[in-house]
Amino acid sequence: MLRIVKSMGLIAMAGLLASQAQADDAKHGAEIFQRCAICHSNTKGAGAKIGPNLFGVVGRKAGTMPDFSYSAAMKASGITWTPDKLAAYVEHPQQVVPGNRMAFAGITSKSDAEELVKYLETLK
Repeated sequence: MLRIVKSMGLIAMAGLLASQAQADDAKHGAEIFQRCAICHSNTKGAGAKIGPNLFGVVGRKAGTMPDFSYSAAMKASGITWTPDKLAAYVEHPQQVVPGNRMAFAGITSKSDAEELVKYLETLK
């Protein structure tokens, strides 16, 4: 019985550490977002800037935010912004959606891209 209780305690501790790591990743992702904030807003109800508002982007179908003029390529992409697809896009926007209008070349660090997406996942 003691062994089971110890195991459950270890599992709970591992879960707690994983949650803290995700929170730390999201915090770093918020710092990374400052590069994006030049062109994108990130608050509920805010209008678009040069790029669309990214509040609620995770899970949204690409090219569908109201009151933003998307490229034909983005509207026709058929993408739903899952965390994996969004991370790939912020790393290589022109490879994921050729012909999109985002001038940003991409985030060169895979871990930075993943942390940015973890931050974007908190915007709901």
